[in-house]
Amino acid sequence: MRQTTRIANGTLAPPALIAGNGRCGVAPRRKPGKIRSKRYRKELKRLQIELVKLQEWIRHKGLKVVVLFEGRDAAGKGGTIKRVSQRMNPRICRVVALGTPTEREKTQWYFQRYVAHLPAAGEMVLFDRSWYNRTGVEHVMGFCTDAEYEEFLHSCPEFERMLIRSGIILIKYWFSIGNKEQERRFQDRLHDPTKRWKLSPMDLESRRRWQDYSRAKDQMMAYTDIKQSPWHVVIADNKKRARLNCIHHLLDQIPYQDLTPEPIKLPPRTKENGYVRPPLNEQTFVPDYYP
Repeated sequence: MRQTTRIANGTLAPPALIAGNGRCGVAPRRKPGKIRSKRYRKELKRLQIELVKLQEWIRHKGLKVVVLFEGRDAAGKGGTIKRVSQRMNPRICRVVALGTPTEREKTQWYFQRYVAHLPAAGEMVLFDRSWYNRTGVEHVMGFCTDAEYEEFLHSCPEFERMLIRSGIILIKYWFSIGNKEQERRFQDRLHDPTKRWKLSPMDLESRRRWQDYSRAKDQMMAYTDIKQSPWHVVIADNKKRARLNCIHHLLDQIPYQDLTPEPIKLPPRTKENGYVRPPLNEQTFVPDYYP
């Protein structure tokens, strides 16, 4: 059993992640203290072990799981997805991050290119952005018409209900980040050559249109935060805290049992039967750059 604490509203939360006032879940934006690296690594390892157990349960029961990760640019979606999938079998847990639609895809039913990536039995798919691009970048930047946008707002809830009726477990996360923190992360990317690729002209434009994106997000929530597939908002100003909270919440959404196999014993190697391997000097080796 995962070590959790039941709080006033009946929700389960790890004691280490409960705010100082004893509440968790929906709360006004605050600036929580940083999580020490040692504590973060220890809790992340525990949660990733639980994710592996969940993975085996999904495979064993033939579950079909879809998790959507949406939110502001630089809100930490990709980092959380990486930590979720890091220890899992890529044949069971797949990450889908689609690029700009092709000219052919633009003529298709809007949801069509996403449907192609939905899971079969025993699979879990993590969407790094999803069909909700229509309510965000496409709407704000004018990449879709007003009619297409309005159609999405009305058809998306029905589309998601259809997925759920088909047996798919749909979980939606919105990563919420404050204005100042996004500015700090953008500046960090600008000055770090290993992160600069994350910044695109579209990201910079989204920064300028902060209020437009806020309005679009609120409109999206009003139409698509439905009982069958509600939005779960992750306060993401602190990356480490956001990752732990999101993973813990994800584990609580799907009841599972521990199917970890019993420890196995390696069999002894077979005895040599006279086979002589070719000389090592006939192979091409990568040089040892770090002697």
